[in-house]
Amino acid sequence: MKLQIISTDGIIFEGEATKVTLPGTVGPFTVLENHASILSTLTKGELEYESNGIVETVQIKGGFVDVNNNQVSVCLS
Repeated sequence: MKLQIISTDGIIFEGEATKVTLPGTVGPFTVLENHASILSTLTKGELEYESNGIVETVQIKGGFVDVNNNQVSVCLS
């Protein structure tokens, strides 16, 4: 699936990912390929994604995520 992580400073990551774990406002959740469409707010915590077999983490303060048709768009505040 395609993952794009954007902050006010610019693009943090843009590329293919096999798994994304996000700190949702009501609890953490994981997005895998073919996940149902979802729009969620994010809270302070750790965003984790796996790309090319490598797991990366990003500390975030909040934002929102839009998941639709194997496209995961994360906008950080």
